[in-house]
Amino acid sequence: MSAPVLVNSGAATHTGRRRVLNEDAQLASAPVFIVADGMGGHEAGERASAAVVDEFATLVGRDALSLDDVRQTLARARGVVEHLATSGASRAGTTLSGVVISSVDGLGYWLAMNIGDSRTYRLADGEMERITVDHSVIQELLDSGELTAEEALHDTRRNIITRAIGAGSTGDADFWLFPAERGDRMLVCSDGLTSELGEARIREVLQSEPDPQRAAAQLTAEAVEAGGRDNITVVVVDAISVASRPGTIVLSDVDDDTRPRESLNGGVR
Repeated sequence: MSAPVLVNSGAATHTGRRRVLNEDAQLASAPVFIVADGMGGHEAGERASAAVVDEFATLVGRDALSLDDVRQTLARARGVVEHLATSGASRAGTTLSGVVISSVDGLGYWLAMNIGDSRTYRLADGEMERITVDHSVIQELLDSGELTAEEALHDTRRNIITRAIGAGSTGDADFWLFPAERGDRMLVCSDGLTSELGEARIREVLQSEPDPQRAAAQLTAEAVEAGGRDNITVVVVDAISVASRPGTIVLSDVDDDTRPRESLNGGVR
């Protein structure tokens, strides 16, 4: 069986200007495209994010993955990270966001996942949509109306997340399943990108640079230039061929109650 979605991809990462270690990890190899942003200090975050990516690397080379495949891999990854915590790195934890290639009745689909505040976007027909919902205190305050998007940009609680893999969290990941279309461009990134560049500028770069590797490198470099206050990791994935019926446009969500919310970065800063 041939892959239901054929892709080109690129990835870039940078420690940033203020950090000593790069606690981000990424995997960009079909059918898995993910970014993990570690936390915990003293190499704990670096080990946690690397452990999660290592678990997902076992899926590389398959044509497509099911929701059960992803859930089982997440469970194994959580077990490894929790073992890190019991063996000395007590605060070890990581976010995880990204997409995998999936299939429904032989048709090409994206299966997006998220836990924490790394993000996954889709650029299609010139429009960029944030697929994932941040698991963060700021997102909760936005949802409740206690903060505006402008206030959130400068709030000191920006880095407090409410779900993670490890770090004492038992929160589950969210999942979204939706049809892939030829020409889709998926962006997966750590918050080191979105805290430095507004979504308008991110969309401009994704639209103007056709090569996914160069697009990932340019976004990373611009985030460093804009301040580089955190580690920055970017994965860009282009769908170049999709097994689909003409006119397949229905969106099928695994989690209907976790749709994208108000963005923190509505424009260029």
